[in-house]
Amino acid sequence: MSNRLGLAFALTMVLANVSSGAAPSSAASQVLPASAFSYDAGAPLAVKVARTWNEGSLTFKDLTFASAGRRVHAEVVVPKVSSPHPGVLFVHWLGDPKTTNLTEFVPDARSLAASGITSVLIDAMWAQPSWFDKRRSTDTDYVASIAQIVDLRRALDLLEAQSNVDPSAIGYVGHDFGAMYGAILSAIDPRPRCYVLMAGVPTLSEWYLLGAPPKDKVRYVGQMSVLDPIKYLTRSSARSFLFQFALKDEYVPLSEAERFASSAPGERAAFFYASDHKLGQPEIAADRLAWLTARLRSLP
Repeated sequence: MSNRLGLAFALTMVLANVSSGAAPSSAASQVLPASAFSYDAGAPLAVKVARTWNEGSLTFKDLTFASAGRRVHAEVVVPKVSSPHPGVLFVHWLGDPKTTNLTEFVPDARSLAASGITSVLIDAMWAQPSWFDKRRSTDTDYVASIAQIVDLRRALDLLEAQSNVDPSAIGYVGHDFGAMYGAILSAIDPRPRCYVLMAGVPTLSEWYLLGAPPKDKVRYVGQMSVLDPIKYLTRSSARSFLFQFALKDEYVPLSEAERFASSAPGERAAFFYASDHKLGQPEIAADRLAWLTARLRSLP
């Protein structure tokens, strides 16, 4: 991984794997059981392909798939590889309307496909226009958050269903809300072994409360606390994590970034860049792709 000191400085934290038999702290134990995120894994994905096209040796599919009574929009980027190879699930941020959807990570997926890795990119619930201000509310955040994790698990089903994807070499990349819901996923679904989490914070409620307030803030925060991403990170069985943060991030204070990253078990690295919340510089993408490719290729 390159360290471009003109762009970033890095705190690299590599720890011994946390024993799976270690008892979680009382704070970390206040989470929902895995059964809360259960779904019918045998239900058909009912994939509907809207368009397929090629770019050189790469194949792109624009499609939707079924997830617990909903349909999720996705794009699949497939290399021309006949042998078992890694796969990655990408989940975008909530930011610039132009990239608050799966297009944020299409360049990443294209680069990975060129090196023989399949990607699935989805539109998360926050891809809906005016989602934060007009479509969601503090009355629906709890139920919608659980449904979003189910959608991520179904997206993993879609990824595994792609030809020659090795189910033992799955990665996850998420930005902003994509990072926070990815942190929850890391304790619920064992399939992703490597995670890149960008610009996330320890709790969902601290960002949701930037919108219209609930009638009872204390009750709301208590309800949402069982979905705090930091609590799920402490329970994760993933092998390794890369965290990417911005030094000029108005939404993620440095102290929150450090607390979020330090909660992950196993191998972990945190990089802090001279960037804003978008983390959009090509060098930042190059860092995460190099890290992710190396980890996926090293999985047994």
